Amino acid sequence: MNSFDSRSSLRVGDASFQYYSLEALEKSGVSGVSGLPFSLKVMLENLLRHEDGTSVSADDIRVLVASVGARPEREIAFRPARVLMQDFTGVPAVVDLATMRDFIKESGGDPNRINPLQPVDLVIDHSVQVDRFGTSTAFEFNVERESERNRERYLFLKWGQHAFKNFRVVPPDAGIVHQVNLEYLAHVVFLDECGDTAVLYPDTLVGTDSHTTMINAMGIVGWGVGGIEAEGAMLGQPISMLIPEVVGFRLTGELPEGATATDAVLRVVQMLRAKGVVGKFVEFSGPGIRHLSLADRATISNMGPEYGATIGFFPVDDETLRYLKLTGRTDDVIARVEAYTKAQGLFQAEGTAEPEFGDSISLDLGTVEPAIAGPKRPQDRIPLGDAKKSFRKTLVSMLNGGGGNGAAAAMATWTDEGGGPRTASNDECATELSRLATAVPVRLGANRFEIGHGSVVIAAITSCTNTSNPSVMIAAGLLARNAVERGLGVHPWVKTSLAPGSRVVTDYLRDTGLLQYLEALRFHLVGYGCTTCIGNSGPLPSPIADGIAESDLVVASVLSGNRNFEGRINPHVRTNYLASPPLVVAYAIAGNMDIDLTNDPVGYDPNGNPVYLKEIWPDPAEVRELIDASVKPEMFRKAYKESLAGDERWNALEVPAGDLYSWEEDSTYVKRPPFFTDMPPEAPALEDIAGARALAVLGDSVTTDHISPAGSIPADGPAGRYLLDAGVAEKDFNSYGARRGNHEVMMRGTFANIRLRNQMAPGTEGGWTVHLPDKEQTSIYEAAMRYGSDGVPLVVIAGKEYGSGSSRDWAAKGTRLLGVRAVIAESYERIHRSNLIGMGVLPLQFSDGEGKDSLGLTGFEEFDIRGIAAGLDPGQKLEVIARDENGERAFWVTARLDTPVEIEYYKNGGILQYVLRQMK
Repeated sequence: MNSFDSRSSLRVGDASFQYYSLEALEKSGVSGVSGLPFSLKVMLENLLRHEDGTSVSADDIRVLVASVGARPEREIAFRPARVLMQDFTGVPAVVDLATMRDFIKESGGDPNRINPLQPVDLVIDHSVQVDRFGTSTAFEFNVERESERNRERYLFLKWGQHAFKNFRVVPPDAGIVHQVNLEYLAHVVFLDECGDTAVLYPDTLVGTDSHTTMINAMGIVGWGVGGIEAEGAMLGQPISMLIPEVVGFRLTGELPEGATATDAVLRVVQMLRAKGVVGKFVEFSGPGIRHLSLADRATISNMGPEYGATIGFFPVDDETLRYLKLTGRTDDVIARVEAYTKAQGLFQAEGTAEPEFGDSISLDLGTVEPAIAGPKRPQDRIPLGDAKKSFRKTLVSMLNGGGGNGAAAAMATWTDEGGGPRTASNDECATELSRLATAVPVRLGANRFEIGHGSVVIAAITSCTNTSNPSVMIAAGLLARNAVERGLGVHPWVKTSLAPGSRVVTDYLRDTGLLQYLEALRFHLVGYGCTTCIGNSGPLPSPIADGIAESDLVVASVLSGNRNFEGRINPHVRTNYLASPPLVVAYAIAGNMDIDLTNDPVGYDPNGNPVYLKEIWPDPAEVRELIDASVKPEMFRKAYKESLAGDERWNALEVPAGDLYSWEEDSTYVKRPPFFTDMPPEAPALEDIAGARALAVLGDSVTTDHISPAGSIPADGPAGRYLLDAGVAEKDFNSYGARRGNHEVMMRGTFANIRLRNQMAPGTEGGWTVHLPDKEQTSIYEAAMRYGSDGVPLVVIAGKEYGSGSSRDWAAKGTRLLGVRAVIAESYERIHRSNLIGMGVLPLQFSDGEGKDSLGLTGFEEFDIRGIAAGLDPGQKLEVIARDENGERAFWVTARLDTPVEIEYYKNGGILQYVLRQMK
């Protein structure tokens, strides 16, 4: 439909294109279009182009234009132009598609009806692990091990590339998905050629990784969704969402000397977490944008999940065009982007009026200072000068049984005269630390040394967040050069690694002559992929790991990543700090977190003279000079031509033929899941939940890392025992992420994180619970299987921000396979709530001001959830009855089914079941 007569023509050079004009929409009488935030204009065009009178009405379009400053209440249908996946989340999605084909075939239909209807790119980037490091052979060794471990998965993905239409696989070792997206895959303006008609429209996407938001730096609206929701989008389902509230973030000034884009984003994360932007769009504006390169913007956009926003958007401007040219896009592409965005009012030129925002926040970039964040949350920013003091308080708290969360970590350790908590003084911390000091002798090859509390055992230049940015990568190389020239080195207990997000990074580091200095400090290339940030840090050398375990040391990692949640980086490392790449190098040289890098020497030269960080910190002018001289378009063209072709290992894989996948019965990597087993042709009637037991009672900020299997697989857990029983040697376990195509492994690892604290099993860490009514302590998996065999439904009870972190679909899939019917929490992060619904699990929210603690819930009750069978509306109130030996009590919860479409998904037992029933 074209109710507003907005279909228009645009000429670019000698070519003519059709587009849906926002200016024409405003001229038709819909006032206010030109003043909208740029991100909402992109959403508006999406509605305008897809107006059909059913999923998108003319009234939807009018309401969106009038939505600025209003409370989101209107549901809209968003259709992304494409879908982006990485292999950890992509493999289970392709497994689901293959299983859907089987179901269609077994039901007498044509399995080829199951195909992505939107272009899908899957980048294999999450499978390389840092097994070898600190040597020139590290890259080749790690890639060879990656190929050996993941052969089954890679064969499966290569089959998928041939079996499914609109599905492209980027082979291993091309780079990290988000950097590949930024440098190569992104269109900015999409060209859709259908017959004789060529239509231009904004590039939009959803991705099966939280940090899909990195692409917002290019003026592209896109965000992370669970694999379940992405599969729906691939299969033609619009993404149902409330019209987003847009928070403006006004930037002024420019970064001072000594501060990096990493320091800026840590400040932004802290500010926006404090403000509260979960579920909202954040759009950056103001004159400060002009002083940020596109790579700087990408660093800020990348960490949208860390500050809780759906997107962190920068409009298209001259810097976007410059970046497109820098990364090797053609002149025709750049001309289309410029002409279209200017015609649509999506181009922010100097002097363009800033949009109208319903709410806003601001930051003078000139006030940004060097910082780190930790020890276990990205939003816990610590000014570099306070890092030593903060670490000491964290350490004392951890050694005395506290959680160790940021600068207030020691509050649980000391009490005032009235018995209440107070923050420990520096003197008290110093005294306590001297009492608790531990020195553990270690022999590693020819090296003999001591490690203790605070030793930095991992220093990793890793992650999409920073390795996309030449300014901080070259700064790291310059700091390494300056350090080496002063005779400094890295301590032998530090596991160092360089894992860039793109092959271009090593090209320009080599071209500038800086790679040799990083290698002199043992920052050798270990792989082109997402490593330490997602738990693929690999094992610590055994003598070091043994020393940590035997003396219960609190050691540290420092990484240039975006995630530092507890239990994520390495099972032996309890404190993890995010930092810029040059600071990662500095901490590797220092070797300990118990240091003030602003005042203490970072190390000593061969003559015993102190060397201070300020003496080796790179000169910003030299950083800019090297970027201008060495980062060239031909580097990007060459890198992607080579990497997209695949290496000899990838090309040697013999692809299984056929439209249906031939499942291998004894495979421990890829198995047909039971999601559609015995699925009736019609959705069953809704039922109340009666006689449910709690599988776990959890606190605040429980992340998807706590819920979903991630990192290494312990041999003494349910998943490890399953693999051992299947004949897999412990050395070949690989990681949970690599085995996401096997539901048997994944359900055994759900809620099994080594740092999970289930309040039903006090004094334990990991996947433990109490089976009821006999109160036997057992693993969560084993308890769930016993409950399942007895026909007992399960619930999980939690606090605030349940499911924050990565968009892990297995956090929902595993929950459902364990028999959990509902989760009751104080609040949810957006993606996990959506994933629960996509798997047929009911997300319930306590009433305002209430929670498990105020209601006195212990998890030892029996629960009834009433009101479901009578029918559900968005946001409906339901009654929960909790029974124990003391009687019954009732409380009300809100069913967080926020839209009619989400109710349909829940009724059908999940989004994929809904899609299959629609295809009958």
